[in-house]
Amino acid sequence: MAIRPDYVLFDRDTTAIIFGNQEAAVQRMLDFDYLSGKEKPSVAAVVNPSGGRRGFTKVFFGWHEILIPMYNSLGTAVEKHPEADVVINFASFRSAYNVSVEALNYPTIKTVVIIAEGIPERQTRELIALRKKLGKWIIGPATVGGFVPGAFKIGNAGGALSNLLMSKLYRPGSVGFVSKSGGMMNEMANMISLNSDGMYEGVAIGGDKYPGSTLVEHLLRYEANPNIKMMVMLGEVGGKDEYEIADAIREGRIKKPVVAWVTGTCAKVFPSEVQFGHAGAMARGEAETADAKNAALKSAGAYVPSSYDDLGELIRRVYEDLKAGGVIEEKEEVEPQEIPAGYNPQTMRKTTNIISTISDDRGEELLYAGIPISRVIKEGYGVGDVISLLWFKKRLPKYVTEFLELALKITADHGPCVSAAHNTIVTAKAGKDLTAAVASGVLTIGPRFGGAIDDAAKYFKGALERGLTPGQFVGEMKARNINIPGIGHRVKSVQNPDMRVKLLEEWAFTNLPKHELLDFALEVEQITTAKRNNLILNVDGCVGILFVDILRSTGIYTEEEIDEIINIGTLNGMFVLGRTIGMIGHYLDQKRLHSRLYRHPWDDVLYLLPSEREALRYRKAE
Repeated sequence: MAIRPDYVLFDRDTTAIIFGNQEAAVQRMLDFDYLSGKEKPSVAAVVNPSGGRRGFTKVFFGWHEILIPMYNSLGTAVEKHPEADVVINFASFRSAYNVSVEALNYPTIKTVVIIAEGIPERQTRELIALRKKLGKWIIGPATVGGFVPGAFKIGNAGGALSNLLMSKLYRPGSVGFVSKSGGMMNEMANMISLNSDGMYEGVAIGGDKYPGSTLVEHLLRYEANPNIKMMVMLGEVGGKDEYEIADAIREGRIKKPVVAWVTGTCAKVFPSEVQFGHAGAMARGEAETADAKNAALKSAGAYVPSSYDDLGELIRRVYEDLKAGGVIEEKEEVEPQEIPAGYNPQTMRKTTNIISTISDDRGEELLYAGIPISRVIKEGYGVGDVISLLWFKKRLPKYVTEFLELALKITADHGPCVSAAHNTIVTAKAGKDLTAAVASGVLTIGPRFGGAIDDAAKYFKGALERGLTPGQFVGEMKARNINIPGIGHRVKSVQNPDMRVKLLEEWAFTNLPKHELLDFALEVEQITTAKRNNLILNVDGCVGILFVDILRSTGIYTEEEIDEIINIGTLNGMFVLGRTIGMIGHYLDQKRLHSRLYRHPWDDVLYLLPSEREALRYRKAE
């Protein structure tokens, strides 16, 4: 991405992080992007601090639904999207200050837009001082933002789709506009488009007494921008910002034509002081009245109409003079890209009910995480590679996919007596089909059988991250009356080790340069086996613990992402997938043997029924 000049805040490459779950605002930004013919959305990510784990928000880009990443912290969003240099802050007035301070302190963020009204003036002044110290920009508070036609739009600025089209905001014009009022910005966009070739940029600084950036600062940016040939400024009663503009014109810092109007001239007809809608829109003395400021601007050389009714005509006159003088060249009109209209059944965008981000069978051939199936076969992708594509949406390094295949082999079966195999055998002997038999076995997998992989990864990882010693971890789990997941075996012991675990350990020592969690678990095992010799690290625990070490070794995943992989049940998926191989084997074995219906033997059941007298005593009492 090319480096932008200092006077350019936004262009077609600008991407923003939206703080707050503002789906409507995001959709309007993407509609503007598509309308303007952009190929990529301008929203990089959404931050939803109350939304729990990170995920996605589903929106339309033109005709197609897309997913925008959603995070629960601004820091994570900034880290994941270093290309984003704008934060649009939709936080409430209670938290907008803290969010804005955090955003300004990230090196990659250059502009912060603050939507909230009612931020205390002291906090706003602190934000202004911080942004000046850091050489950054704030638009707002109490703003709808702004837009660069054909390039970038902030949230809801510019209004509905109909106004974007009517004001031709899908392509740049020659006029730079700045206003205190966000509501008037939409009206002015339309007025400017009717009386010129349209806006090149429009910004509403917000109506607070202390705006994060001032009218004159934006006009000076426009002065430096060669694409802007004239400027329009809409001020309002209250404050003295407009006098700074008059000074800049007189001093020659602003040379381009400025058409200006300060609203609130009607205030003089009221019998007492009146405050308009904005916090800063009240005259505190004659100098802050609209009439006085309009007179000062006109005296300095700005184009000031006699009333608001004449503003459009004055814009047209200045524009035509510039065009006649060759300053503005006639541009070829650009047609907007068509966006489906929600009210038209023929072109309506229909939201989907199911999302798939791992496979797609709609094209010429099946895709696994974007990889054509023909490539998967021809390039010799293994089962581990296919798992990595469909489970992790990327082809993981070879040693990782080898481990996945090793885990499948080791967990494929553990004899006919464990619950999954037993249920599969009983169901097969009852004459049911393969699907029913395997399903009955899979349904037994849970916290007591095969469900320890995720929990072992979670508990051991958490203990190591908190700096616990193995002894402290064992003591804590005992105090909480929780059996340590991944520790203990019914048959195997120190003297009769589980070869599956030994094979996994050997693989780790051979293939991983670091295996901190496994080392920690083996120290825990020394403590637990000293108490009872069958409290060994079992295969479930070893798979889960090793997989954390493997994910860390890749350098691909953050700790937060590893936690998510664990919490959504990915590691238990290894056990389900592996053990299914064995269950299918047991089903086929029973069918080949033509096994008869299974009936559990009486001598393996302890019958403890009540006596006939006990069973009937309540009925006799009637």
